[in-house]
Amino acid sequence: MPLLLGLDLGTTSAKAVVFDQQGRVLSQGRAATPWTVTDDGVELAPSALLGCAVEALREAVDAAPGEEPVAGVGITSMGESGVLVDEHGDPVAPLVAWHDVRDHAEVAELRAEIGEDEFCATTGKPLRGQFSLTKHRWLVRHLDTVARARRRFNVAEYVVRSLGGDPACELSLASRTGWFDIVAGDWWAEGLAFSGASASLMPPLVRAGDPLGRITGELVPPRLHGAVLTVVGHDHQAAAVGAGATGEGDELDSCGTAEALVRTVAPTLDRDQIGFLARHGVTTDWSVQPGRWSLLAATEGGLAMQRTLGMLGVGRDGLAALDRAAATAPVGRVRVEGVGGESLTVAGLHDGVTPAEVWRAVVQEATDQAVVLHDAMARVAGPHAELVVTGGWANSTTFLAAKSAGFGPYRRSDVVEAGARGAALFGAYAAGVLTPGTGFLPETGA
Repeated sequence: MPLLLGLDLGTTSAKAVVFDQQGRVLSQGRAATPWTVTDDGVELAPSALLGCAVEALREAVDAAPGEEPVAGVGITSMGESGVLVDEHGDPVAPLVAWHDVRDHAEVAELRAEIGEDEFCATTGKPLRGQFSLTKHRWLVRHLDTVARARRRFNVAEYVVRSLGGDPACELSLASRTGWFDIVAGDWWAEGLAFSGASASLMPPLVRAGDPLGRITGELVPPRLHGAVLTVVGHDHQAAAVGAGATGEGDELDSCGTAEALVRTVAPTLDRDQIGFLARHGVTTDWSVQPGRWSLLAATEGGLAMQRTLGMLGVGRDGLAALDRAAATAPVGRVRVEGVGGESLTVAGLHDGVTPAEVWRAVVQEATDQAVVLHDAMARVAGPHAELVVTGGWANSTTFLAAKSAGFGPYRRSDVVEAGARGAALFGAYAAGVLTPGTGFLPETGA
């Protein structure tokens, strides 16, 4: 029986998971995303991105039992960041992190030249320094090599292409660039011109689950050779599919480096509603699910919590003890600002303040920001029916306690690596192993 593989290329790491057709996890692989900090900001060499993806794939496949081949590989990834390549497919610039802030001048120019209302209503994005168009404008200005660019790939698309797949731009990832007109479902000429880009730079638009050729070459183990490739779009949307949070009114809380609240809705919002959501920090994207849109309210709360653990000298193995101490730590003495900004500010560190008190305050501030976004989303999409919590920070009892207080009841998903699971399911569709729109086979269907 052929196997399925999902690869989730995230901000912190690449996660590869091998599944059988019942959705059971057979093996996993992981490799850290090797960002570098330069004088300009946070970036990644495309070769290093491909290297960490291949490392995760190798580890997962080498650990998979038996000798069955992998039939389909679905790849999902972080959005906004992209790889520019020349006519030979060779990168001409680094991949700039979505959370990098080098483009602050370009963001101000976007506000002055195009305007917040036009940008928000057209792209469904808040006017801030996260999206591709301002970072591309920065690259055009600062790197002469960008003039040689002939194609621009989002992260998952670049890895698919590097493994032997066809050039493609998946709709949900196109939606994350700031170059895409959400209502029109096509590239936005004014946004492209602002960046010094063009529609010819973009590969053909495809949907998640469209087959994009097969794995070739010697980068990966033989069990992957011939596997059908597909791009499964934005990682938070793939996680919603993997966690089973795509029903009417379902809301996924994906708690990783970037915490994201995700709802899947009918594509019926008008430009005024899209603009309202964007101005309140909620993005509107085309969904990985056919004929649907996705609302995403994202914060950098997870990144702030990660930085806080680093500041406190606490590794993931020490998180449980910190959580236990935080449960009884005083509230209100420590004040936190700058979650989602260039730097995190913690005030009130007088005698007697403990690391647990700081941790609790940071988690609470991150959660409070997520609640504000959740409420804005509900004003347009209506109240949520069920909140499904998944991701690495769901292992923190401090985080879950704050979530319960801010959102009410939730269901914690027990799915292992929801993003990779969703990606593998679309890989199964692309390979013809499962019928599009269905789930993994029940055990009785083996």
